[in-house]
Amino acid sequence: MAKRSMNRNGRGLFLGVILGAVLGFFVGRFSGNPLFGVVLGAVVVGLLMYRVNPGGKD
Repeated sequence: MAKRSMNRNGRGLFLGVILGAVLGFFVGRFSGNPLFGVVLGAVVVGLLMYRVNPGGKD
């Protein structure tokens, strides 16, 4: 059987956290609490990028 690689990437997690924090800041700023938006955006986008963004083929 061929070894099945996981579709996960540490760099995608890092990039997702940074992008999510920036986007969450602006969304949270309009809703009244930028800190909550930063945390929520970093978690959600970080998890999505970690799972969806494939790593390089080794």
